[in-house]
Amino acid sequence: MSLILTIIKERWFLMTLLLINILGTIYGYYWYYYQLKDTPWYFLPFVPDSPTASLFFVFVILGFLAKKQSGLIEALAAASLFKYGIWAVGMNLGGAIVGTPLDFVNYMLIFSHLGMAVQGLLYAPFYKIKLWHIGAAALWLFHNEIIDYVFGMMPRYPVLAPYQDLIGYLTFWLSAVSIMIVLRMRKA
Repeated sequence: MSLILTIIKERWFLMTLLLINILGTIYGYYWYYYQLKDTPWYFLPFVPDSPTASLFFVFVILGFLAKKQSGLIEALAAASLFKYGIWAVGMNLGGAIVGTPLDFVNYMLIFSHLGMAVQGLLYAPFYKIKLWHIGAAALWLFHNEIIDYVFGMMPRYPVLAPYQDLIGYLTFWLSAVSIMIVLRMRKA
């Protein structure tokens, strides 16, 4: 494990991860393009969940590279990467269960989002997260649940529309689990 922790802090590795996350963030915002066109301006920061999570992680990596870390950005990145990484895997698999066959894009989304969830936790030994950072991340995630499932701004998965209430309920608990994981991994 110490070899892995050494490698992931190497500049070449961070630069590679930075490039992957920048490209993934751009693709993610593009994926939301049509939904964002229909979104009221005041909800815009809360609609593109996964790309915003990876954008947080872009800033985490930049902080590592510049040796200027932000515990707040690290908490936002870790919690949202885990949450939206697992959420997207679940949504793609859920779509397959109810009748939409998985294609290349679904598999790409599953593996890339699984990578998001892992990378957010993998860097936990290096984070400088304080308790109030976790509180702010929790506020962000739970506020986003309200925007998504009370105001109807959740990502569009037409095949899963009949299950929207169940998805909202499970997503609330996924937020709680994500915050608990970040709380647990925080250095005391």
